[in-house]
Amino acid sequence: MDDLPVLGLDADDTLWENEVHFRETERRFVELMAPWADGPTTEAVLLDTERANVPITGYGVKGFVLSMVETAIAVSDGSVEPADISQVLEWGRQMLDAPVTLLPDVAATIRTLADDHRLLLITKGDLTDQRRKVDSSGLTDHFWRIEVVAEKSTHAYREVLGRHGIDPTEFVMVGNSVPSDVIPVLEVGGRAVHIPHHLTWALETATVSDIDGHEFPILDSFTELPAFLADWLHRD
Repeated sequence: MDDLPVLGLDADDTLWENEVHFRETERRFVELMAPWADGPTTEAVLLDTERANVPITGYGVKGFVLSMVETAIAVSDGSVEPADISQVLEWGRQMLDAPVTLLPDVAATIRTLADDHRLLLITKGDLTDQRRKVDSSGLTDHFWRIEVVAEKSTHAYREVLGRHGIDPTEFVMVGNSVPSDVIPVLEVGGRAVHIPHHLTWALETATVSDIDGHEFPILDSFTELPAFLADWLHRD
């Protein structure tokens, strides 16, 4: 086992659905704010609030709920009803209790990958919620190591790889987010594979300038990964 290459895997929207829960709650929130603001206005204020809060609250449902509460107060000029705030809190609880839904054929593909790789799950966000999703996924036994980090930065990847004695030049990371799963890995000397999800949060979207100078393969689905890696790594 120790001589197998290490393959890094993202979790949310790479192995299971995540963004869909945020989008559905945001849709409900926009409707709740309709007496005070139109949809685009509420969405813009919410995104700006999230952008400001992430460095303080981190990623995940709890920070999202706080941003919705702050947005509700802002767009209503303080006139939002306590019952509406309670509704937002209830939506947050529902998100924290939502079942984990694997993306198509992920379970079978993970089993195949685990035959030839040590699978290192690297996910970011709230520790309690991320561990809940990992434990509920049914995939835990296939992971060699599990890391929950606050941010997927170059510093975080260096720390994780160093802690497990992994040479960055021999490391491959797979995920749906270019800013989180691709660019910082390339910057520490590793390789990365991008598998886009059909829903991407604005703060996980890379700009042209972010990508400039970086080259990485893009796959249509997670199921393509075993065959792609076998060919890609064999060529090298």
